[in-house]
Amino acid sequence: MKKISLLSVFLFVVVSQIFGQVQRYTLAEVVQLARSQSISSKQAETRKKTNYWQYRSFIADFKPQLSLSGTLPGFTRSYIQVVQPDGTISFRNVSYNNSLVNLGLSQNIALTGGTIFVQKELQRFDDFDRNTTSYNGIPVEIGINQPLFRFNEMKWTRKIEPLKFQEGNQQFVSSLEQVSLDAAAYYFELLVAQVNLQIAGKNTSNSDTLFKIAEHKLRLGKISQNDLLQLQMGLLTAQKDLASAKQATAVASMQLKMFMSSRNEQDLELEIPIEAGEFEIDTKIALEEAFANRSDAIGFKRRLLEAEMETQKAKKNNGLNASLQATFGLSNQGVRPGDIYVNPQDRESVRLEFTLPIMTWGRNKARTEIAKANQEFAQQSVEQDKLTFEQQIYTQVTLLQMLQKQAKLTKLADDIAANRYQIAQDRFILSDLSVTDLGIAMQEKDRARRDYIIALRDYWQSYYSLRLLTLYDFEKNEKIR
Repeated sequence: MKKISLLSVFLFVVVSQIFGQVQRYTLAEVVQLARSQSISSKQAETRKKTNYWQYRSFIADFKPQLSLSGTLPGFTRSYIQVVQPDGTISFRNVSYNNSLVNLGLSQNIALTGGTIFVQKELQRFDDFDRNTTSYNGIPVEIGINQPLFRFNEMKWTRKIEPLKFQEGNQQFVSSLEQVSLDAAAYYFELLVAQVNLQIAGKNTSNSDTLFKIAEHKLRLGKISQNDLLQLQMGLLTAQKDLASAKQATAVASMQLKMFMSSRNEQDLELEIPIEAGEFEIDTKIALEEAFANRSDAIGFKRRLLEAEMETQKAKKNNGLNASLQATFGLSNQGVRPGDIYVNPQDRESVRLEFTLPIMTWGRNKARTEIAKANQEFAQQSVEQDKLTFEQQIYTQVTLLQMLQKQAKLTKLADDIAANRYQIAQDRFILSDLSVTDLGIAMQEKDRARRDYIIALRDYWQSYYSLRLLTLYDFEKNEKIR
């Protein structure tokens, strides 16, 4: 029987651990779960993938592009107008197939903004009315399409796109740190609610016990009816606070589960975290790491380049615009496909197109001045954002150092208030303390407990905020990857 009893106890413990109604979490565990499975972290991962493939697309634009194009078939049966020698028009019935295949290799030139290409082409024409077939083809042709005196967008794209890629990568790291900060906020929202629930439950139990003791004292004539009523009001207040705390805890628990994307039906029980070990924070290092790691710092460079690009674009597009197109190759025709490769003839073309604004009534100058003004405004905005950025870092470093000390002081005050209330409660039972003094001790105990939890909340939110602002772990003295 003893063996069966021990086995039953063991099974009960195992089943309770597996199917228990309470799931315990630490702050670190909640943060890690949020970073790995929350919707916010998954969205950050998706944005990172999008950023990666956008950069891959940009890189591919500067690689050789091989393409096959054509028209297969190009059948037509219709009436067409034909101008006669005397100027009249006659409509003739035609039936033919005109097919074309082109194989081309092109390469963008970022330095000049032009494009060079090599191609070959084969064309087949079938005249069904006359039952004839002929071929026309280009065995090989090389050409260039070069803008002149125009804005070179490819040159600026090669400067800006790598910055966008770096910015996107750092935004991913920032997004995960933002998830950590949000998770800490939800964690402490529930923790504060649970602490209030514990306080309300303890106060209800204590108030009920003290009220029963007071009833006995009243019968002995040791307290007044007024003191008894005061304790009864305290009991009713504690019961109302308990009901309110239960509701607040349920709502906060649901919000934390939703943020973590958890479908666990178990109740959550959170541990009270302690502050991180003391570590030195050098403001100068914090600023250096922030400007080296944050996407905002990369964004400052990108915004200035984009503003400069728009100014150059306005200047170039308002003047002489020209485009040179030149090709050189071989071509031939025949009744068989192989005929185009027999003694092919030279094939050359050169075309220069240009546009020169003569009278625009100041429109071009206005566009240039607008671009210059926008560039100047962008420079001013970046300077202002840099100052704000530096101020945020400085403020957060100072705040975290202050909150480290405040958390220790509130912990000491919490211990003192708890001990004082226990002494006050014992003195009341011994009829050595008034109901008013007991109530004051209870209020101080509750306030000190809440102040300690709130101090921890402020500390940890400041801690994760500094990580977010700098993307640097000051505990480990390393960059956050």
